[in-house]
Amino acid sequence: MGILPVTTLEALKSRIDSACVDPDNGLPGVAAAVVGKDGKLLFSHAGGQRGHGSPEPLATDSVFWIASCTKLITGIACMQLVEQGQLSLDNANELEHICPELKDVKVLQEDGTLVEKARGITLRMLLTHTAGFGYAFMNTKLRDSSRPIGFDEFSGYFSDFKQPLVHQPGEAWEYGVNIDWVGVVIERVTKKTLNEYFHQHIFEPLGLTQISMIPTSAMKEKLAYMHQRDSTGRISSRDHLLRRPLTVENKSDVESLFNSGGAGCFSTPQDYCQILAILLNDGTSPSTGSQLLKKDTVDEMFRDQIANLPPLSEKYIPDAKPDLTNSGTGLHPTVAGDRQGWGLTFLLSGGLTGRSVRTAQWSGLPNLYWWCDRDNGLAGMVCAQILPFGDAQVHQLYQDIEAGVYKGLASA
Repeated sequence: MGILPVTTLEALKSRIDSACVDPDNGLPGVAAAVVGKDGKLLFSHAGGQRGHGSPEPLATDSVFWIASCTKLITGIACMQLVEQGQLSLDNANELEHICPELKDVKVLQEDGTLVEKARGITLRMLLTHTAGFGYAFMNTKLRDSSRPIGFDEFSGYFSDFKQPLVHQPGEAWEYGVNIDWVGVVIERVTKKTLNEYFHQHIFEPLGLTQISMIPTSAMKEKLAYMHQRDSTGRISSRDHLLRRPLTVENKSDVESLFNSGGAGCFSTPQDYCQILAILLNDGTSPSTGSQLLKKDTVDEMFRDQIANLPPLSEKYIPDAKPDLTNSGTGLHPTVAGDRQGWGLTFLLSGGLTGRSVRTAQWSGLPNLYWWCDRDNGLAGMVCAQILPFGDAQVHQLYQDIEAGVYKGLASA
């Protein structure tokens, strides 16, 4: 992996800064980081302000709620336990013994009735979003079934994840609370909170101090503001969506907090990129030398697990709660002939930026995006804090940064 030319670095910085020139209608602030296979930063920059109307500039070490970017971390933790023989990917009896709730869960029908599930749920189904769970903000059937109270997957309470299935296990890809249940499995097997497990077996071996499910006081001092874009395109600050981890004050608060394996982490772009770097290096950190996973395990995580199901490039996701997400067809723009697939916790997709076809990527609700291209030894992350998900300006910026990096390396 080469070094980006100065002209490329300046062009990338300029692209980010220009996206933040109009904080009312553009982006209030955004940060990005890119790493090579050696784990060293190829690029890092932040533009705009910490929040709309804030006098403080956003910084490269600002802390973001990374939401569903947490899913990859939960997947790594889970696969560590699979390697150790503590968990099996395909043993439904084992999984439903660890989580009896999964044995008893019913399947929600279009008319609102519940029926028995036809088969057991496996860990592989949870990791690939084929267990049948959904998200109330992306599935109208699930949303409506939970009223008048409703499901809030960001409440910080376990009760909001005790939802019915929306498909029979193994029969469809449906994005939902599946990885949160993987987190529950990890906690019950290890007798640790998910946050404790992450710190002991992932963050500390990588030397990371700015990533956690319960931000330190120092992290909270650098927390980026949350924003909302209204139907006219105008930006305003809003209260944080994941409040409980930011307000815990004592041991009792911590013990009652649900550690969301699907969306619970806060991080800087740089710290997260060190996690991506271990995937670029077949499970071993190029920065600390710590081996978190075996190469065979990483290979399996990057294998398309749902080749028997319809292409994800044709998947339509509705805006069941428009304040949280926009609707859309296709999970990511890709190249012709790429049907897109799903590994263990992430999308596998090509694209027009220069990435390889089997590049791993995923995103987070407040418009964060990461990619990890093992073929080219390149990974990166772009972070904003804007709702609803699917913000066209952030997505275009993410694409432009990724394309700019590949173009710059090719010319170096």
